Amino acid sequence: MQRYRALSLASASLPTGVCLKSFSSLHLHRLLDEIPQRVFFNPIATIQERLRSQEPLDPTLVAMAFKAYRGKTGSQIHKLALSSGLDSFRFVSNSLMNMYSKSESFDLARKVFDDIPEPDVVSWNTVLSGLTDGGDALDFILQMHRAGIPFDAVTFSKALAFTSDLQDLEFGLQLHSLTVKSGFDSDTFVGNALITAYSRSGCVEEAKRVFDEMAIKDSISWNALLSGLTQEGDCAYDAILVFFQMLKEDGVKIDHVAFVSIISACCQEGNLELGTQVHCSVVKVGLETHVSVSNVLMSMYYKQGSNIDKVKRVFEDMKERNVITWTTMISADSENSISLFNRMRLDDVLPNEVTFVALINVLSDEKLPREGQMMHGMCFMSGIAAQLNVSNSLVTMYANLGFVEESNKIFKSIEHKEIISWNAMISGYAQNRLCEEALETFSSLLLHSKPNQYTFGSILSAISFVQTVPLSYGQRCHSCIVKSGLNTDKYVSGALIDLYAKHGGINDSQKVFEETTQRSLITWTAIISAYAKHGRYENVMSLFEDMVKSGVRPDHITFLAVLQACGCKGMVDMGWHVFNSMLDKHMVEPWPEHYACMVDMLGRAGRLAEAEEFSKRMPKGPGVSALQSLLGACRVHGNVEMGERVAKVLMDMEPMESGAYVLMSNMYAEKGEWENVAKIRRGMRNRGVKKEIGFSWVDVGANDSIHMHKFSSDDKTHPSSEEIYRMAECLGFDMKNQEEESDMTMFGI
Repeated sequence: MQRYRALSLASASLPTGVCLKSFSSLHLHRLLDEIPQRVFFNPIATIQERLRSQEPLDPTLVAMAFKAYRGKTGSQIHKLALSSGLDSFRFVSNSLMNMYSKSESFDLARKVFDDIPEPDVVSWNTVLSGLTDGGDALDFILQMHRAGIPFDAVTFSKALAFTSDLQDLEFGLQLHSLTVKSGFDSDTFVGNALITAYSRSGCVEEAKRVFDEMAIKDSISWNALLSGLTQEGDCAYDAILVFFQMLKEDGVKIDHVAFVSIISACCQEGNLELGTQVHCSVVKVGLETHVSVSNVLMSMYYKQGSNIDKVKRVFEDMKERNVITWTTMISADSENSISLFNRMRLDDVLPNEVTFVALINVLSDEKLPREGQMMHGMCFMSGIAAQLNVSNSLVTMYANLGFVEESNKIFKSIEHKEIISWNAMISGYAQNRLCEEALETFSSLLLHSKPNQYTFGSILSAISFVQTVPLSYGQRCHSCIVKSGLNTDKYVSGALIDLYAKHGGINDSQKVFEETTQRSLITWTAIISAYAKHGRYENVMSLFEDMVKSGVRPDHITFLAVLQACGCKGMVDMGWHVFNSMLDKHMVEPWPEHYACMVDMLGRAGRLAEAEEFSKRMPKGPGVSALQSLLGACRVHGNVEMGERVAKVLMDMEPMESGAYVLMSNMYAEKGEWENVAKIRRGMRNRGVKKEIGFSWVDVGANDSIHMHKFSSDDKTHPSSEEIYRMAECLGFDMKNQEEESDMTMFGI
C-alpha cells in the first residue's frame, strides 16, 4: 500500500501550540545536545557519590550520564534509572533512547519508546533518527502523523532525507506541502533537505525554486543545489554558474563538498581549462590531499583524456586512499592495472564490485586473455562473479577476447537478465561478425524485454558488419526505431548512418545525419566515416572542418576516417598534416591504427621505402595492421623483395592466419614464379593454415519479418540441402534458357 495515500494533508490538523510540559522536555533535550562530549565533571563519579550519601538522584544528571556513556556502563545507568523511578521523566527516556540508537542497539531504543506513556516530538525524532530502512522510516512518520504529534524541523529534515534515498517524489511533495502549512518552509535546515530531495528525484527546477525562496542560505544550501545540478547530468553548466555566485556570497565557505561538485561539473562540460583552475584553488585552500577531492580530480583528468602523468601526480600526492581512489587509478592506468590492483591489496584496501568491473574492462580493452581468466577466477573466489554488473562485464570481456562460447555461457547463467545483459551479448556477437547469433539473441530479447538505443545500435552494427545481409532487415529495424522514438539518439543515428553507408546508401546516411538535431561526436564521426568509405574526400574534409568549428572535439575514430579518406584520394601531404595535428593541435595520441593508415597511404602512393621506414617508428614496433597494409602495397607495386621481408614478419606474428600466405602466393603468381607459389601452398598445408571460407546470407522470411540463412560454397549443412540444390539447378537452367532466348531475339532469330 502506498504510504503517501495515508498522509492526508487535507485532513491534517496540526496543533498551533505545544504544551508547557512538552516544551520543557524539548528545550531540555536541546540543552543537553549542546553539552560537549568532554564534560567538566564525571557523571558516574557524581552519581556514585550521591548514592553513598543517600541523596536523591537528579534526573538531569542521569540524562547527562546517558549522553556521556554507552555500552555496558550505559546499561548499568539504565538499570539505576529504572530502580530509582527516573525513567518516568520523559527527557531521561529520550536520552536513554538516543544512547541505545548511537550504540546501534535499536531494538532496546524502540522498547524504551514503547514504554513512554506520552512520547513527545523528541521521542519520535529519536526513534526516527535510529531507523535505517527507508520503508520502515516512512511508515513510522505516518504513525507519528496519525498520533497527532506536531512535526518540527528535525522531523521534516529526517523525513525528507528518507524520501530522497527512496526517491519517493509523491511522499516528498506532500511533506513539502505540510512544511508550508506548519510554517517550517522558511527553516534553513528544512529548505536544505527539500533541495536534496527534489534534486535526487530529478526535479532540478523545483530544487532551484526552493533555494531561491530561502530567506537564509548557508553553505549546506549552496552545496545541496550545486550537488543536485551536478548529479542531474544535463545541468553541469548551471552548476558552474551557481559556483561563481557562491564565490561572491559573504560568509559562505567553499569546502570539499563544493569543490567535488564543481570539478565534476567541469568534467561533464568537458571544460578541462576551468577544472585545472579549480585544481589550483583547491591547492590554495589546502584541500589537495582530501580523499574525495583528489578522487574527483583524478576522474576529471582521466575522463578528459589528459596525460596519465597528471592522474598519477594527484594519486601519488594523496595521504589517504580509499577504494574509489584505487579503482579510478586502475581504470586510468591500464598498462599498470594488475600491479596497481596488487598494491591496493597490500595497502589493506579491499576491492569492491566496481573495482572488479573496472579491472575486467581494462583487461578486456587490453586484450589480455590469461589475466582476464585469472580475474574471473578471483571474482568467483570472492563470491561476486554472480553479481549482475560483474557478469555483464565478463560477457563483454570474453566477447572482446574472441571467446564467444564462454561469453554466451556466462550470459545464460545470469538468472535475471536486464537490458544491459542482452545488449552485452548482442554487441559481443556483432563485433565477432556473428550476425546470425546476434539476430537470434535480438529476437529472444523482444520476448523478454524492451530494446533501448544501445540494443538497436548493436544490432545495426551486426547487420553492417556482414554486408551480404540484405539492407531490408536494417530498414525494418529503422522502422522499429522510429516507432520507439529513438531515431534521433546519437548512438542509433550513428549506427544508421554507418549501416546505410556500408550498403551503398550514402544519401540515406546524409538524410539521417540531417534529421539528427543534436549532433554529438558519435554522429559527426559516423557521417565522416560514411563519406570516407565512399571515397568522398572533399565531403570528409568539409565535414571535419564543420565538426571542429561546432566545438565538437574529434577523437581517434574521427581521425582514422579522415586519414583513410586522404589515403584513398592520394593526398599524402594532407594526410601528414592531419596526422601531425592529432597530438599537436587536438591532444589525441595516435593509435597503431593511425600509423597503419599512414603506412597504407604511403604504400598506395608507391613510396614503399618511406612506408617501411615509418612503420619502424611506431612506439611498440609495426603491428599486424601496418604490416598487412605494407604487404598489400608491395603486391600492388610488384616489390617482391620487400614483400618477402614483410610477409616473413607477419607469418611469425600470426602463423595460422592465411592473409600473408595468400598475398605472397598471388604476388609470386603475378610474377610467374610458380615454384614459389607451390612452396607457399605447401607451407600452408604443412602448418594446417586454411583460407577463410566466404559466407553469403539469404533472407527467407516474409516481408514483415526476417529469417536469415547463412551458406557457403558446397555447403550441405541445411536440413533441406537436396531440395535447395535441385531448386538452384532449376533456376540456373531457366536463367540459361532465358539468356539464350534473349540472344536469339537480339539477332532477330
